[in-house]
Amino acid sequence: MATLINRYPIWKYILICLIIVVAFLYAAPNLYREYPAVQMMGTNSTTIDAQVAEQVKNALHSAGIAYQDILFQDHTLLFRFSSTDTQFKAKEIIQQILGDNYLVALNLSPGTPKWLKSFGAVPMKLGLDLRGGVHFLLQVEVNTVIQQRIEGDLRGVGQALRDEHIRYSAINRQSDNQIAVQFRNQEALDTAYSLVNRRYTEFAWDKQKTNGNFILQGILSPAALFQAKQEILEQAMNTLRNRVNELGVSEAIVQQQGESRVSVDLPGIQDTAEAKNILGKTATLEFHLVDVEQNALSVAQGNAISTDSRLYSYQNQPILLKNQIILRGSSIVSATSGMGEDGRPDVQVRLGGAGDSLFTKTTAENVGKPMAVVFVEIKPITKIENNQKTVVYQTDRRVISVATVQSALGSNFQITGLSGQNEARTLALLLRAGALPAPVSIIEERQVGPSLGKQNIHMGMLSIEVGTALVVIFMVFYYGLMGLIADVALVMNLVLIVAILSLLGATLTLPGIAGIVLTLGMAVDANVLIFERIREELRRGMGVQASIHAGYERAFVTILDANLTTLIVMLILFSLGSGVVKGLAITVTVGLITSMFTAITGTRAIVNLLYGGRPLQRISIGI
Repeated sequence: MATLINRYPIWKYILICLIIVVAFLYAAPNLYREYPAVQMMGTNSTTIDAQVAEQVKNALHSAGIAYQDILFQDHTLLFRFSSTDTQFKAKEIIQQILGDNYLVALNLSPGTPKWLKSFGAVPMKLGLDLRGGVHFLLQVEVNTVIQQRIEGDLRGVGQALRDEHIRYSAINRQSDNQIAVQFRNQEALDTAYSLVNRRYTEFAWDKQKTNGNFILQGILSPAALFQAKQEILEQAMNTLRNRVNELGVSEAIVQQQGESRVSVDLPGIQDTAEAKNILGKTATLEFHLVDVEQNALSVAQGNAISTDSRLYSYQNQPILLKNQIILRGSSIVSATSGMGEDGRPDVQVRLGGAGDSLFTKTTAENVGKPMAVVFVEIKPITKIENNQKTVVYQTDRRVISVATVQSALGSNFQITGLSGQNEARTLALLLRAGALPAPVSIIEERQVGPSLGKQNIHMGMLSIEVGTALVVIFMVFYYGLMGLIADVALVMNLVLIVAILSLLGATLTLPGIAGIVLTLGMAVDANVLIFERIREELRRGMGVQASIHAGYERAFVTILDANLTTLIVMLILFSLGSGVVKGLAITVTVGLITSMFTAITGTRAIVNLLYGGRPLQRISIGI
């Protein structure tokens, strides 16, 4: 009877083999090298088609540049090359012939065979420390936007009270997150309290009576404050992702770091100047009507100015613009740079936001009057006072275009008056990507060269190979054939980890490689516990089959408890850690799950095949 206890049904062996085959299938793409490539994508107004591909092919042929392969995928055209030198030359030529209507970017294209791609098998992405590139840490000034929102709420509360004919004597801010409204009687206070409680639920409202004054006080709740900060950060990250996409950087990583910081990793980027220029800009457009009722020159000389206008300078001449913004950059859905009929740079704009109806109405009512386009940019300026570095933000407002409204402007128009093609290209990019919701400053910049990335890959792979080899030798030396079975399971575990990480689309970093090495060491712990338990039962005089059964059954609870405690720690690291720590946590978590399968189910299946179902006097387990 004891000879029948160590046997698996056929379906279980088939299932294990199927899992291993699928794992090899999805881990295999990581064995193929990557090729330098140039990637082309259309903008909002252009698409990639066969005509574009033929145009690029002819240009490369004329320049004597050979390419290895052409790929069409996800509305993207990709040319592969044999070397990075050829890749750089090809990019310059392609950029010249396609211009700004297409996004042209350097890329690395995996050499995965088509039959593997047909199964959806793709290699793991490599992080910044393995591929090389640029890392930025940006400080987002969320408090600036919070205060602006509270100022808006302050005006909104006052307007709501006036609309309901509730008289108040004063309204002001008592602190950063507090609004106070003063009334002359209890009835007005009670009515206002009921109104603001319904409309401004993010504030905690309280009625107070001090020194004969009836005061309504609202404090922004911690939950609303936290939500507002998260919304600002999420909007900032979305805008940064859009700007990164406009730069044409593939596999970029934009992640939140703490309460007010965002990290941006740009693999493959070595020239940081353009990336810094685009990522850090908090710029947008505003459209204003020109105030023709007042004399701008007189105001510039010191005479009084009305409260609804502001003095600017355009082409070294003073100009008065009305404060009302008739269109913001957020209403723009498409913007492309080009050359106008007069040979000067311009930006073709298409509207699609909520403000286009007001824009059309206002321009229809002001035909024949001048309208100005104001470029608004918030720049971080570093100041050193008392040996301490502080960052202050300066808002630059520059009139870039003044034109007479000839007719009601619809959803398509041009912006002219730009200083050059570079300004037109940058403005179009920023308008397509959207304005950042808050000022940002780059507080950390780190560059990783491609040679260092290759060295990191080499050292990481070497650590996996050496670690695996040492474990394999130790297990065979100490546990004999049973140790060799554990080594087979260890290799299976490595394949499963790579396959799952590839399926998840995870980004492999140096900490991720460290997590794999750590997991390989931890994976054999389970087999050590099982084998020691089998040894113990054999020393007690128990039969071989009964000892094997007892070893696996009784060690299981201990193995499960040990892995659960490690899993809890990894979950904490994932929820509280940064991007690098999260990579380690994901790798170790995946490794824990796969090691449970290979160390228990996998080795048990092999042991049952070798020893199960027949009487035995001894087994090769090192004693």
